[in-house]
Amino acid sequence: MQDYIFEIQLKVRDYECDLQGVVNNAVYQNYLEHARHEYLSSKKTSFKELTEKDILLMVSRIEMDFKRSLTAGDTFSVKLRIAREGLKLLFFQDIFRSADNSLCLKAKVEVIAKVNGKLSRGEIFDTLSL
Repeated sequence: MQDYIFEIQLKVRDYECDLQGVVNNAVYQNYLEHARHEYLSSKKTSFKELTEKDILLMVSRIEMDFKRSLTAGDTFSVKLRIAREGLKLLFFQDIFRSADNSLCLKAKVEVIAKVNGKLSRGEIFDTLSL
């Protein structure tokens, strides 16, 4: 069992589906990003506030393993946990369909930070109460 630290519930909108009737693969990145933004918000910060301080958090790599498709009207949860690895903050994010709790996607998102225009050693991840 994963030790998730955050979860958000979402619903698939019709326009997110392709001609085959399933969520387009690129849309999953939007779901993952939205969950990360909401996680930051739950920690009383935002990308906007960080950017105003010249702190830029950027995705450097994403690995996504598609397990099952979501379709229009499905409700689902995005769950995440985090870990530090050198300069990077790793988000391990899983998407589960609510109806049957089936795993639809496993993702690993690597995030780096630039502070005042320079690549950070990752100290900012500690100070964000992550």
